[in-house]
Amino acid sequence: PVYNTPKKYLRECIESVLNQYYPDWELCIADDNSTNLEVKSILREYAAKDSRIKVVFRNQNGHISKASNSAIELLTGDYIAFLDHDDTLSPYALYYVAMLISTKPDVNIIYSDEDIMSESGKRLTPHFKSDYNLDLLLTHNYITHFCVYRRSLISYLGGLRIGYEGSQDYDLLLRAVSHIKHQGIYHIPMILYHWRAIEGSTALQAGEKSYTVSAGLKALRSYLDNNGHKNADVVPSSIDNFHRIFWPIPQPNPMVSLLIPARDKKEVTEVAVESIISKTTYKNYEIIILDNDSKEEETLEWLRVIEKKYANVRVLSFNYPFNYSAINNYGARNAKGSIIGLINNDIEVISPGWLTEMVSHCVRDGVGCVGAKLYYSNDTVQHGGVILGLGGLAAHSHRQSPRSSPGYFGRLTAVQNLSAVTGAVLLVRKEIFDEVGGLDEENLAIAYNDVDFCLKVRQAGYRIVWTPHAELY
Repeated sequence: PVYNTPKKYLRECIESVLNQYYPDWELCIADDNSTNLEVKSILREYAAKDSRIKVVFRNQNGHISKASNSAIELLTGDYIAFLDHDDTLSPYALYYVAMLISTKPDVNIIYSDEDIMSESGKRLTPHFKSDYNLDLLLTHNYITHFCVYRRSLISYLGGLRIGYEGSQDYDLLLRAVSHIKHQGIYHIPMILYHWRAIEGSTALQAGEKSYTVSAGLKALRSYLDNNGHKNADVVPSSIDNFHRIFWPIPQPNPMVSLLIPARDKKEVTEVAVESIISKTTYKNYEIIILDNDSKEEETLEWLRVIEKKYANVRVLSFNYPFNYSAINNYGARNAKGSIIGLINNDIEVISPGWLTEMVSHCVRDGVGCVGAKLYYSNDTVQHGGVILGLGGLAAHSHRQSPRSSPGYFGRLTAVQNLSAVTGAVLLVRKEIFDEVGGLDEENLAIAYNDVDFCLKVRQAGYRIVWTPHAELY
């Protein structure tokens, strides 16, 4: 779709397609009744120069959705790639897309990494994206560019919807992933698209187009309504074009069994237990303190007192050598709740709604483990999710970032799917815990049992969710 594009950027955009290593393409351009006659002249020039360039001149301005649909009507190819009129493609963009299509016959949607290009052509702010990440997509359109669809999918959806201008690409994406049931979506981990940052562009600043925020909320609301989530509430997040969804919790609220392994160190465990009891607004939970052979009389006396003081606190003895996996498996076998919570004894609650937030994700279809946002005592991030490969095996995302930091492309503010979350604060439905055989007490007695557990849960077909809206020290 083209409308009054500065001639320099329009030429650079078209030339970036002409410069593709992969030759089997067509460029379908719809001019949305540009008032700048030079734009139309440039389009006619290129159409005359290369038969692969097709142009339609609309006689009425209809905005981006109608213009895009006019361009779609020109195409004959099997796949549709979207390119904004002032952006450019990497020379090998279509080559990598075609190569992936040739090896993945089930492909429905392809997207790549991207960066921002200044008005002078300097490349900035590379966005290295995750593979398909449903919960991150429901928080914001992290996919944006370069996006390629199977043509039959676009035909089924009827192209871009009128009335969603500003977030028409987000609306199209949400409708598409809903229809294909999240199948055949591939990420090419290479920067294939250069998003031009000029005055008035959302690449420069989301606030440049405030109407995109309301359009994005409208698109997300439509997705939720059409997928059986009418009771979920959606509100704008702290970052423009980011959203927060409040997922409903069944009534009566499911019981959560919080498992807290401990050995001596009464002064540490007491803070954890008392902060949960005094600050947590979610009420249907039990705390199971798994005493691993404590010796200190002060601790033993406190355990006797705490069990009598609170009706929802139990103390179970585990008098065997320390084995984190075995201790928690033992606790899970004795849990009354339908949801298991793995909780370290050195945590302290910050946000009173932490358990409500985590349960709201835990009860969603397709969700396995749910992790929280954890801080060190100096208000830097201790856990923003687990990234495989960091430190040679797996480590925490955004560690030691300031508490106020939005993170890489807002990731510290966004509910998202990750490979794993830490067992320091982790919720999972008991049926899933049992389905995967709990934690590996034979091979992983001390470390990485939580990562291994999350990988088993993923392998069983469930998503791992990390939420920044459950905060603890």
